[in-house]
Amino acid sequence: MRFGEIPLRDAEGAILAHSVRGGGVAFSKGRRLSAADLETLRQQGVDAVTAALIEPGDVAEDEAAARVAAAIAGGGLEIAAPFTGRVNLFATERGVCVVDAARLDRLNLLDESVTVATLPPFTLVEARQIVATIKVIPFAAPAEAVAAAEAVGSLIRVAPFRPIRAALVQTRLPGTKESVLDKTVGVTRARIEALGGKLDSESRGPHEAEAVAALVGEAVAAGHDMVLVAGASAITDRRDVLPTGIERAGGTVEHFGMPVDPGNLLLLARIGSVPVLGLPGCSRSPKLNGFDWVLQRLAAGIPVTRTDVMRMGAGGLLAEIPTRPLPRGSQGPTAAPRAPRVAAVILAAGRSTRMGSNKMLAPVDGRPMVVRSVERVLEARLDTVAVVTGHQHASVEAALSGLPVRTVHCPTYAEGLSESLKAGIAAVPADCDAALVCLGDMPKVGSSIIERLIAAYAPVEGRAICVPTAGGRRGNPVLWDRRFFPEIQDLRGDVGARHLIGLHADQVCEVAVEDPAIFLDIDTPEALAALRGG
Repeated sequence: MRFGEIPLRDAEGAILAHSVRGGGVAFSKGRRLSAADLETLRQQGVDAVTAALIEPGDVAEDEAAARVAAAIAGGGLEIAAPFTGRVNLFATERGVCVVDAARLDRLNLLDESVTVATLPPFTLVEARQIVATIKVIPFAAPAEAVAAAEAVGSLIRVAPFRPIRAALVQTRLPGTKESVLDKTVGVTRARIEALGGKLDSESRGPHEAEAVAALVGEAVAAGHDMVLVAGASAITDRRDVLPTGIERAGGTVEHFGMPVDPGNLLLLARIGSVPVLGLPGCSRSPKLNGFDWVLQRLAAGIPVTRTDVMRMGAGGLLAEIPTRPLPRGSQGPTAAPRAPRVAAVILAAGRSTRMGSNKMLAPVDGRPMVVRSVERVLEARLDTVAVVTGHQHASVEAALSGLPVRTVHCPTYAEGLSESLKAGIAAVPADCDAALVCLGDMPKVGSSIIERLIAAYAPVEGRAICVPTAGGRRGNPVLWDRRFFPEIQDLRGDVGARHLIGLHADQVCEVAVEDPAIFLDIDTPEALAALRGG
């Protein structure tokens, strides 16, 4: 291809590289100049133009793009008409975009004149969505480059979703709430139906290998295309209850774990040709996780091997900003993960009726108890700390003077614990994701406990209420996701928010800290004496 300043005498059939404007001439870039165009330019005193001339051995941009598009497009794609060296490929139906990345790289390394850009491999696409674009960069490409690109062959297709029939098996432990299992059914059904399939059956049994084997075996025998197994307890090893049960049903465990977060604890197994998936805990949430990536491929008839799972690490960090939930489908691109913003709310408003005097001001190691409690909280990585005061608030606030905390006075503290709790929650900044509710009479709760609670906090994985435990008992403080703030604001009387933990059992994460400090609140002179003695 000849490119550059071309005299008008040689420019018939040339393609303008830049627009020509002025003197009654309005020729746009890309115009192929005719004899009449050249005469008009001569009349305007133009003797040369910057243009491209196609020579033997060149393929014009539109023809080149069309030829490459026809060669690389596989099934499920519509090829648009070429324009300015570009051809777009559109999905003809909903499904998964399958890209042969090795072939794509080979094509793009052939010559700078021919390029192909695609969506990321295995992207979920809708009908009429653009999945790839072929762009010839100059006005023409060398014929050898176009032929070499054609020789690469098909490298992209859309695998449409099939009307799969899936079965869901769930296990129970003592204390498992049926409402949690019911919610899992609803979330799973919505996931499968969104891919054009159907949740055809659901069964439940004890969290025991033999029970899992029986239920999974029945599901496979019933002719389901896929079996999903959600355990009452997360799989922690390929020899755990769920994988053992699947193997006893005649299955093979192909892989455990995946480099996708959330979704790490996914189990990939098969019984014959039927995929059996042990689900990670985050699958109980509708938010995107690694299970979705595997489910989408299987629903589109794309086999998933252990190698496929192990290669999902690039882009596998899916954890969203832990914030109030947004409607599914309206969230836009997944945001880069960030540490959650957690505010501490320290309750120090009570009348200390059993103590006989204000316990918040009682000396502990030479400092008021509330100061000791606040200092321990401040050692943790928190965004803000608010102390709720009530009884003798002026004295308590004076004791806290100089500490980097905000004090919030609750004038209705005498009406019960709920009043000071609501005052503290109302003071949590709008940009905080969660609140850690602490008690001012628990001066032994250290930063290590608090930081374990924050580390456990992951609403997208169903860990929206984090409670410390020791010896199987739950203690304080408790971390609450913002979504529960409205329910806390509805509390009345001398009660805290403990009953909400029972109402939202599917969002509770028990964090084992094995530290008795989580039970040690100082309510009586005897408890204070024991604290001082210890």
